[in-house]
This record gives sequence, C-alpha cells and structure tokens, in this order.
Amino acid sequence: MKITKIPALKELANKVRLDIIQEIYYAKSGHPGGSLSVADILTVLYFNEMHIDPEKPEDPARDRLVLSKGHASSALYAVLCERGYFPKENLVTFRNVNSILQGHPDMSKVPGVDMSTGSLGQGLSVANGMAMASKMDQMGNRVYCILGDGEIQEGQIWEAAMTSSKYNLDNLCVIVDNNNLQLSDSIENIKDLNTEDIENKFKSFGFHTMTIDGNDVESIMSALSTAETVKGKPTCVIAKTIKGKGVSFMENNVSWHGKALSDEEYKKAVEELTSNTFEYEE
Repeated sequence: MKITKIPALKELANKVRLDIIQEIYYAKSGHPGGSLSVADILTVLYFNEMHIDPEKPEDPARDRLVLSKGHASSALYAVLCERGYFPKENLVTFRNVNSILQGHPDMSKVPGVDMSTGSLGQGLSVANGMAMASKMDQMGNRVYCILGDGEIQEGQIWEAAMTSSKYNLDNLCVIVDNNNLQLSDSIENIKDLNTEDIENKFKSFGFHTMTIDGNDVESIMSALSTAETVKGKPTCVIAKTIKGKGVSFMENNVSWHGKALSDEEYKKAVEELTSNTFEYEE
C-alpha cells in the first residue's frame, strides 16, 4: 500500500498525532514534544516510501527503520498501528508493565520494530550495519535512521558517520529531527548548534545533504525520492520541525519534552486535532 495523495498523508499524520496524545495521556508519562515533531516523517516513510508488508514483518527484503531517538516511541507505535502491524486497542497500554509497547521500542516484542533503541547515539551504528549487510547480500533494501538534533551531540554519531561515508552506504538515509529543543533548552544554548552547522557537519563527513521542512509531507516525499537517486555516498536530510507540532500549547515549548497531559490538556489537544480538515480533489 503506497499512498501518494498529499491530503491523505496529512490526514494520516493527524491520526498519528491523536494516537500519540492518547498513548501518553493513558500512560501518564511519555515524550509528546519530540513524538509530535516526527509524526509527518514517520507517516511518509511507512505509508509512501518504505517497502514493507505488515503481513510479513520479518521479511528479509523489507526496508528498515532505526528510530535512534527511541524516546519518541509513541510516534513509532502510532504509525505501526495505523499501518496495521497490531490492533489499535494496544495503544492505551503504552508503558504499562505488561504491555508490548514499552517506553522505548523493543524489537523482540513489537511487530515492525527493526531495532531496540533508547540509548541515544547508537542508532546510526546499527543502521550502518544493516546497510552494509544489505549490500553484502545484494538485497537492495534501504535503511532509514532518525536522529534527534540533541542526540547528535553524542560522539558515537560522528564515528558512525565516518563509517557510513567510508563504505559508500548510498542505501542509507539519515533523517535529523531538527526541532531545535532538547531535554531542558535549545540546542543552540546547550551546544551552540544550529541547522546550518548540522548540514555542514554531515556534508564534511561525506554525506549528500538536504534541509527541508520536516512537517510538510510533500517536502519529505521529495527529499526521500531524491535520496534514492544518490549514488556512492549516504544521504542526510535535516528536517526542520516544530517540537509539539499540532497541539498549540505544546509547540516550541521545551517543558513538553517529557511529561503527560492533564485531563483538561488532553481534552484541548484532542479538540484541536479533531478540528483539522483535509481538502481532497473531486
């Protein structure tokens, strides 16, 4: 199933945001800000770009995704659920001790999760291994790795980036969720880092780079299509996003990095998201 209509993808991303809000509200914990910011990217990947089949979640020929910023698990679970990997009633069990949907993705429990993540900085190393294995086995599948902009302060990211370039991993696409906020402040205030710096760093490490609006599904689709044409080097898409995107009182608000919604906040968030409309061509 490949969805190409822009309004349909926008509507799906909106459903994903509603799922995220529901997961975190019922769990009374989670990371709404960075989950909402990456919702459009994950929606385009799973509904438009990646070669996957929910009926065959372990198909060796499938494309792979490594959500290195694993604390945004509620977004990944929401997309996997909407894509048909598991029933929707599972979402309200998010973070329950007996649930398959733990606070960080677990590949041994959740269909469709390609890598257990959560220890920041390690995802790109794993994605390199997947991309190298694909080339060695001549499988032809692609690997996508989503990094947080705060996460790339980890030194292992840059060791891994050197490896990506060294082995000409042109079947690897790194996506940086550049929402400019991390746990307690902006990335500029914590490490004097901005979007231009991020692009220049990845370019200097041998990546083909693009900077896009990471909350615009058409821009995401275009960037991922371009990435498929790049030969001889990996690609890095710096996706400029809004932390808390879609919920007015969460947008660009660092306090929503990791906290749950009250009853009133949940009601307001749901009202805002359900009021969105999507225009289809007749």
